[in-house]
Amino acid sequence: MNVKELEDRISLKQLVDSISILGDQKDFKGQVQLFTENAVSETSVAGTMILKLEGRKGMAEAFSNFLEDFDTVYHFNGQHVVSIQGDKATGTCYCTVTLIGNEEGKKMKTTIGAIYGDDYVRVHNRWLIARRIGNFYWQEKRELS
Repeated sequence: MNVKELEDRISLKQLVDSISILGDQKDFKGQVQLFTENAVSETSVAGTMILKLEGRKGMAEAFSNFLEDFDTVYHFNGQHVVSIQGDKATGTCYCTVTLIGNEEGKKMKTTIGAIYGDDYVRVHNRWLIARRIGNFYWQEKRELS
């Protein structure tokens, strides 16, 4: 592995983590700037696609609408494996998402196990996500005491 590939791997990990952090901060306008202009985001739950978004504007609106009722949003990214071919790359990232909000007067915590499959592209010497497929494999919901 050469220095350029190591730099790319670090940049791609930083990209994925920055997207999560901006989501946690509910900075959706900033978050979608880390996607290409015409990026595609697909979400599947237990193998069934439930949502397909295209473009930054649609993604920002959908992300905001989905997370608006949660007081706390917390992504914890784990394994991140990438394959780089020049100015394109693919990656897989495991993530645990924690959402805390009020539901019928009760403070509820939802934990989701997700795996993101990403297609990356280098644009003007900067890595962006061109396509993200979020697979939500399991979910646990419980009341916080």
